[in-house]
Amino acid sequence: MSRDTDVLVLGGAGVDTIVYVPQLPLPYADSYMIDSGIRTRAGQTGDFVAVALGSLGLRTHHMDMLGDDPEGDLVRALHRDKGIALTAVPQPAGTKRAVNLVSPDGRRLSLYDTSRGHPDDRLPEPTVRELATASRHAHVSITQPCAHALPALRDCGVSISTDLHDWDGENPYHEPFAHTADVVFLSATALTDPERTMRRIVERGRAEVVVATAGAEGAYLLADDELTRIPAVTPAAPVVDSNGAGDAFAAAFLYGRLSGEPPHRCALYGAVAGAHACTVPSTETDAIDRDALHARVAGFLPPEESGTRTV
Repeated sequence: MSRDTDVLVLGGAGVDTIVYVPQLPLPYADSYMIDSGIRTRAGQTGDFVAVALGSLGLRTHHMDMLGDDPEGDLVRALHRDKGIALTAVPQPAGTKRAVNLVSPDGRRLSLYDTSRGHPDDRLPEPTVRELATASRHAHVSITQPCAHALPALRDCGVSISTDLHDWDGENPYHEPFAHTADVVFLSATALTDPERTMRRIVERGRAEVVVATAGAEGAYLLADDELTRIPAVTPAAPVVDSNGAGDAFAAAFLYGRLSGEPPHRCALYGAVAGAHACTVPSTETDAIDRDALHARVAGFLPPEESGTRTV
């Protein structure tokens, strides 16, 4: 079977409005003067993952629902400019939108507009199957239309990853994603016991690897029944924005996995890419490229391990 696409990204397309605020939480006031400007750009979780995968040289195809509106045009232009194939399913409710408040230390508070969708929204199953059959891997965003695509992806025999973001380990909405994917990413932010949640994902689902990112504290990696801590990587430039760091981590981890690297090396790739993302302003949609990733990773490895594999 021909696999002409390395990674099929499902869901997570949209537009963010970025507002740099003097602090978070933002004290109540009648008004604030925003000298840095208020800017709208394409880029939500699926877009960030797709851009990051493309920057690392992986053949990437993104599929999601988009509106026939100026925001949808921004998403289409982003994919066109980055050379990423896009299948846009019409969304009468309009393109997904969010407002991100970003503090001077790079922390983010996101306000998601949930009105841009309907309970019966679906990604067309024949198209999902066609794209999945031509792909080596599928990365699935936790949006409602993607939940209904999970059985078709599994039927096609493609490996699957997902990002549960700030799941608390209890909300049942996330469970179909957590229990269907072979690789599961999530944030440790809302977890009182990350190891317990990670092991439950493995016990109840199909996951071979679970990664819980913990920001400046690094990440937890569960692979081959062993939990290890992955140290954080110091960014090579000042931290300006944490937006997209988790998406960058996931994309670089998948790049390593599809290259045949062991989980610990994949996690190092992710840590380096995530650190780089923190140095990129939220108003930009950019990612580390393959050469820069390998050059940075090589600095953490002994000489005999600094060679690279090709995807």
